[in-house]
Amino acid sequence: QLQASGGGLVQAGGSLRLSCAASGRTFSSYVMGWFRQAPGKEREFVSGISRSGDRSYYADSVKGRFTISRDNAKNTLYLQMNNLKPHDTAVYYCAADGQRYSVVSTYTADYEYWGQGTQVTVSS
Repeated sequence: QLQASGGGLVQAGGSLRLSCAASGRTFSSYVMGWFRQAPGKEREFVSGISRSGDRSYYADSVKGRFTISRDNAKNTLYLQMNNLKPHDTAVYYCAADGQRYSVVSTYTADYEYWGQGTQVTVSS
């Protein structure tokens, strides 16, 4: 089970830190990812991190602004979001992929488990 939290309403240029708490499985056995879905749009890849945390990947739209990390001892995934922009407004989902090790997939179909989502709204 994945439980995402940390969303909210923030002004453009502000910051938020999302968390995703995992339970019921061995967290370190999963590549983890963050996706987002804006109204009327498809769910898109935001960032992902390898099982050990030594490799991370970002969508071009968030590079330099977002940082993904994980704490395997605490079974928790994070997404630090800085310099937020109105187009970052979306529901953010965490997801787990148990098939890959260090390669991070950007495809939603490759992730077996999903959190419930947390709303991020950035006002201009």
